[in-house]
Amino acid sequence: MRCEIADFRLEELFFKSAICNLKSEILRGLMSPWITGFILLIMKMTAVLFVLLLVAAYLVLAERKLLARLQVRLGPNRAGKFGLLQPLADLVKLLTKEDTIPRQADRIIFLLAPAVVTTTTLLLFAVVPFGEDLMYRGRAIPAIVTDLNVGVLYIFALLSLGVYGAALGGWASNSKYSLLGGLRGAAQMISYEIPLVLSLVPVVMLAGSFSLVDIVKAQARCPFILIQPVSFILFFVSATAEIKRIPFDLPEAENELVAGYHTEYSGMRFGLFFLGEYIGLIVLGSLVTVFFFGGWRGPFLPPLAWFALKVLAVIFIMIWMRGTLPRLRYDQLMRLGWKVLIPVALINILVSGAAMMAWRS
Repeated sequence: MRCEIADFRLEELFFKSAICNLKSEILRGLMSPWITGFILLIMKMTAVLFVLLLVAAYLVLAERKLLARLQVRLGPNRAGKFGLLQPLADLVKLLTKEDTIPRQADRIIFLLAPAVVTTTTLLLFAVVPFGEDLMYRGRAIPAIVTDLNVGVLYIFALLSLGVYGAALGGWASNSKYSLLGGLRGAAQMISYEIPLVLSLVPVVMLAGSFSLVDIVKAQARCPFILIQPVSFILFFVSATAEIKRIPFDLPEAENELVAGYHTEYSGMRFGLFFLGEYIGLIVLGSLVTVFFFGGWRGPFLPPLAWFALKVLAVIFIMIWMRGTLPRLRYDQLMRLGWKVLIPVALINILVSGAAMMAWRS
């Protein structure tokens, strides 16, 4: 009897250990791809963030150099050979400057507003594809942080959140100049978001998807700028106003509002506003490339090289505009958005839909 009980207990222990081993094997099989994917995601996020910050730093130097050439002067050339260490000097200056907060300011919102601007612009790049899939040990690694099937909607959502950075930064500063700049920025960004969204409706109709990867793949035969030149102009003008670049820099008009919504900011908090503007410029060039220039597609050169060249071409045009065009009046700015861009965008959607139906029939 005792031998039978002992055998039964041994069988029970063996059965439990087998079940535990089976569970551990199943969990290991399920967790291994998840852990690998998570590590790859973190690595891609870190690489993209590092490249964005480095490019944004030297984009400031490139803009100052190009503007100097347009204005027949030299530009920064003291820090390092050809001024190549100027971004480092600017960083040291921003980090060592006194960080002041106005006495009557809303302290919490005042401190958080610059982070909102920078974070939203950085997160925009998470859905931008910058090349074909990379192969590593027989595994395809997408050249994108994350491919969302609603990537276009994700971009619109983050652009709408960017309004809060300018509006709250101006309101929390307890300054009339900052408040006027924040109000201008909020009104301008909200107004131009409408034609920005409407300009991409024909692009989504042509691609049949909200994924930015699918939009690039849909331009395999022909870039959308040749099919939808009106959408391209609408998107480019609206996005320029959205990131508040000349001739649409009314929220920062120095001859009227000192420095606009970031008048009271100093040190690295001003640097965050500054950084957000230039990262927004890179994101604008990337989105124009993805939606209208065929993304990374092109002959002879690697896909990443084509993507970088197209983005730099868009940024060069933006810098050229800054050195050439005058600033609009505020009434002209609002009239252009509501009375010109929105009606043209609606008509373009109707014409595009009718043309697609006629083509399919």
